[in-house]
Amino acid sequence: MDKKYIPNFKREYIERIVPTLMQKYGYKSIMQVPRLEKIVLSRGIGDAINDKKLIETSVQEFTLITGQKAVVTKAKKDISNFKLRKGYPIGCKVTLRGDRMYEFLERLIHAAIPRTRDFRGIPLKGFDGRGNFTLGIKEQIIFPEIDVDKISRIQGLDITFVTSTKEDKEAMDLLKEFGMPFKTK
Repeated sequence: MDKKYIPNFKREYIERIVPTLMQKYGYKSIMQVPRLEKIVLSRGIGDAINDKKLIETSVQEFTLITGQKAVVTKAKKDISNFKLRKGYPIGCKVTLRGDRMYEFLERLIHAAIPRTRDFRGIPLKGFDGRGNFTLGIKEQIIFPEIDVDKISRIQGLDITFVTSTKEDKEAMDLLKEFGMPFKTK
C-alpha cells in the first residue's frame, strides 16, 4: 500500500470546499472554483540599514515559521533621506505553494491566530479588489515555533493570500470555508 501524504486542508478543499462553492456560485466546472495559489509572508525592516543582524534574525524566524528558507529583499533605488542605497538589504519574504502552503494555513488558523491577544476577528479591509487578501500580524510571537525567550525584539509581518479569482467576495468565501475567522459586523 503506497498512500501519498495529503495535507488536511488540501483534502478538505478537494472534498468539501470545491462542491460547496460550486453549488453556491453555480460553476459548471471544477476549474472555475477559486483556489489558493500561494501565501506570501513578508517583513520590511527599516532599521536594517544600521543593524544587519536584524535581517539574519528575520530570515531565521521566517524559516522556523514556514519550514522554507526566506529570501532577503533589497532596495530597488537610492533614497537619501533614509540613508538608503540601491541593493541594501531591507526586508525578507517567503512564498509558499503546494503542500507547504496548506500546512502553513492550517497552523495559522488553528494555532497562531487563536494565540493573538484581544482577538475579535480578522478585519475585512485587507482585500485588494482583485481577489487577494493581506493580513497584518503585529507580533511574530503568536506562532508556536517562535521561542519568546530567544527573540531580541517584537516585530510584525504581512501575510498575503493570493487566490485564482478576481472577485473579493469569492476569495472571502474561499477563506471562510477554510475557517478564517473574519470579523462579523
